[in-house]
Amino acid sequence: MPKMEEKERLRKMLERHAEEKSIKLNPNKKIVEMVLDGLLRNKEKNGEAYCPCRIPSGDREKDKEIICPCAFHILEIEEDGNCKCRLFVS
Repeated sequence: MPKMEEKERLRKMLERHAEEKSIKLNPNKKIVEMVLDGLLRNKEKNGEAYCPCRIPSGDREKDKEIICPCAFHILEIEEDGNCKCRLFVS
């Protein structure tokens, strides 16, 4: 799949996720683009779209929780108004 196509597919999936969770993608388009690029790089390099703000341990089972959207993003948004990588905001 061409990179732009994959990036748009990922963006739409994350937009749907945000809508379902009553959160939003960051209105700052630059941040969204940076995070999407990082997710795609991680997918290419590591086989999964790991959050660019977290470092995979190499243990696939443990690292499942840092595949975007990660297991921590909702609590981070509740506490800080955004997730660690700032892709999602309240």
